[in-house]
Amino acid sequence: MVSVPGKKLTDYTPARKDGRQCWHARADGSASIWRRTVQVEPALLGDAEFAWWVPALNPLSQLDVVEGTDAPARVLFSFAGDEGRLSARNRMMFELARTLTGESPPFATLVYVWDNRAPVGTVIIHPRTDRIRKLVVESGESRLGQWVGYKRNLAADFRRAFGEEPGALVGIAIMTDADNTRSKAEAWYADITVSR
Repeated sequence: MVSVPGKKLTDYTPARKDGRQCWHARADGSASIWRRTVQVEPALLGDAEFAWWVPALNPLSQLDVVEGTDAPARVLFSFAGDEGRLSARNRMMFELARTLTGESPPFATLVYVWDNRAPVGTVIIHPRTDRIRKLVVESGESRLGQWVGYKRNLAADFRRAFGEEPGALVGIAIMTDADNTRSKAEAWYADITVSR
């Protein structure tokens, strides 16, 4: 579990839903990340697969505005890279993160997200740092209340989002949050894998 400084923790628990082993995430004005560290070199990156079950969207969510960056479902893939290439602003943000958490943030994070309105395929740059980019893979309410699965080419999606080649994959995470909008959110996650 990775906490966000000053935020309550989202609850992540092992569960079964519709016969599938999964993780259940429940946020109540909270934000935290359930993360697993990995080490996959860029040449070995294959497809990422994952599935989620989301009962409802957050009507207050607005992923390109700091005050609205909550989402019921996200799957994050974090990558290493040369911090010497960071802008001065991002170097300051990274240093602040190290001070607050005791660890360096990833060089780049590609986030697959379910958004309220943005069309599928939209890339949303995080309003605080351009080293986090969200790729909308689901939009709107039509597939709520059911398991929805995805298979994505990680390297191709990274190039599309960042306009550069990925470094080594160093982390895989899930995140359900509702801290910025002071609301509630819930999701189930299953079958998260990366082929080599």
